[in-house]
Amino acid sequence: MTAPETKPAPINRRAGHRPEWLKIRVPGDLAQLPVSKLMNDLALNTVCQEARCPNIFECWSAGTATFMILGEICTRRCTFCAVGKGKPLAADAGEPGRVAEAVAKMGVHHAVITMVNRDDMPDGGAEHLAQTVRAVRGETGAAVEVLISDLEGNREALRAVIASAPEVLAHNVETVPRLYPAVRPVAKYRRSLDVLRWASEERTGGMLTKSSLMLGLGETEEEVLAVAGDLRNAGVDIVTFGQYLAPTGNHHPVRRYYTPEEFTALGATVKAMGFHHVESAPLVRSSYMAHRALAVSR
Repeated sequence: MTAPETKPAPINRRAGHRPEWLKIRVPGDLAQLPVSKLMNDLALNTVCQEARCPNIFECWSAGTATFMILGEICTRRCTFCAVGKGKPLAADAGEPGRVAEAVAKMGVHHAVITMVNRDDMPDGGAEHLAQTVRAVRGETGAAVEVLISDLEGNREALRAVIASAPEVLAHNVETVPRLYPAVRPVAKYRRSLDVLRWASEERTGGMLTKSSLMLGLGETEEEVLAVAGDLRNAGVDIVTFGQYLAPTGNHHPVRRYYTPEEFTALGATVKAMGFHHVESAPLVRSSYMAHRALAVSR
């Protein structure tokens, strides 16, 4: 991903020691934002908080958030992720309605609903997610994007999510196959591709599919482009690339920081593969500017 006349940024393993273009200056107190109070009042989780997203203030200041359902404990132990791990609580039957209430009160036009992995549930939480999409549909006119787990490769569970008719169905492959044992030890690259391919094959009503990769985990240019090719062959419409930022020193280390110019060059190369839309920049995350990807892809 080296852009012409651009030297690669040096490898740096220390989480938090970032180049200037990755330093986020928060202009206020997140706890004082109306969105923060609304989330607390409705007992909802956001991936913005749980995953320590670097764009949190920008998005929350605009009155938007990505809702994380099915609790705040994940059954997987991915080494890049800040979401809590362990044994989750039972699904909250009132959660879909509260998410719909929050979307309505915030007045958002594009709601992103993501989930923790729930390998403890027979359908991986698919029906609960589908109920949440339907609840948002019933209360608001917002477009809905779902960011799902791999559902342990359960195609019937995936069909339940598709039947709820989200505008976008996303599932992130996150990194290249070689790094899965170190980064996503329980996940399987081919299983994730299957989920995306099935979603593309069974889509209805113009639903778009989407996936994302983090860069800086130790991948090579050839590996990233090979994954992009796999995603396009699986029928994926939208792909995003962003810089991996280790949440703490106990997470997978940052092997390299890519420059903004390198991200731009990568985005141009991948867009030429035929994707409807590509987002590629250091601070891009899967749900960042999600409404723009939908608008451009239609």
